[in-house]
Amino acid sequence: MTHSPHTVRHLFVYGTLQPGESRWHELEAFVRGEGVPTTVAGRLYDTGLDYPAAKFSAAAVTDVIRGRVYEFDDASIDTALARLDFIEGAVRGMYQRVTVRTAAGPAAWAYECNDDELLVRRLPDGDWVAR
Repeated sequence: MTHSPHTVRHLFVYGTLQPGESRWHELEAFVRGEGVPTTVAGRLYDTGLDYPAAKFSAAAVTDVIRGRVYEFDDASIDTALARLDFIEGAVRGMYQRVTVRTAAGPAAWAYECNDDELLVRRLPDGDWVAR
């Protein structure tokens, strides 16, 4: 799914960017509200490095990744995406920013793992917080 930053105004988070996790402070200032719990089709993995890795798949019927979807603050979306690309390793090729369809409805940016060596242990319930 291809979108410009101007049409995708949401971010799906499934790991350390969630409230209460180690990188929430990096996202909090850029989003509106409390976010909405939701799922996205795909598989979630524990990397063994204190952060997860996601592989999204629109074809997945029973495999879901649990997380939250947030709406970006309009004034800071470009700054937020640039910052998050750096934090999530998109600039180093470890992860890539892709668009996903959330069960809650909106298309959202999300970070997908590019390095299969990070896919250490599958989390069958798709929930990083419950690990």
